[in-house]
Amino acid sequence: MSKTIPEIRKTHSFSYNKQSFYQLLSMLLISLTVISCVTINIYFPAAAAEEAAELIVDDVLHSTDPGTEQNKKSGGMDNKQSLLNSSPIDEGIYYPAKALVAIVNFIIPAAEAGQANISINSPKIRSIRNSMEKRQAKLQPFYKSGAVGFTNNGLIASVSSAGLSIKQKSTVKKLIKSENRDRHALYSEIANANGHPEWKADIQKTFSKTWINKISSGWMYQSPSGKWTRK
Repeated sequence: MSKTIPEIRKTHSFSYNKQSFYQLLSMLLISLTVISCVTINIYFPAAAAEEAAELIVDDVLHSTDPGTEQNKKSGGMDNKQSLLNSSPIDEGIYYPAKALVAIVNFIIPAAEAGQANISINSPKIRSIRNSMEKRQAKLQPFYKSGAVGFTNNGLIASVSSAGLSIKQKSTVKKLIKSENRDRHALYSEIANANGHPEWKADIQKTFSKTWINKISSGWMYQSPSGKWTRK
């Protein structure tokens, strides 16, 4: 006996819904696999850390490099890009495609977390940066004279006390102690603010190279071997 039109439509609808269900299920499984890979394979984002270090070091040392003010206003980096372009969707695959869009929108934040930027805009980080920036006016005369230099581990140290008065020696000692305390706090806070305290050593290493690259001509810095050199 032949089927009526309503029965044919019902059968066709069931077949389509069943096919759509399996398509959606497949996409969900693939999505879960991607998310799993992303959340497991979180690595230290060296390039983002270098950019963050440059922003902060420029700020602290009052560098006049182009773009510093713009980056300073933004407070960091925001490189989010859309992975989906708007395009017409064929009516026959509308619902699976709509589900895929929702899935991808869910995946993007997870992917960005695994391949993250470095956030440097927390209240604590801003406070530390402000403290370091204010101190530079007092430190710069000692940088210029060679009394204080930049170490190979992201800190500062006394290089020579020749020609310094007793009062100046005491001032240098206090400035170095305060500056290094802030630098240690900065490296730790950046790591903590990004949810990875274990990144502290990598962040400090990144900043160490950046400080030395950014210092002015004539200032002292420490080579990897520990030797003091004038830039």
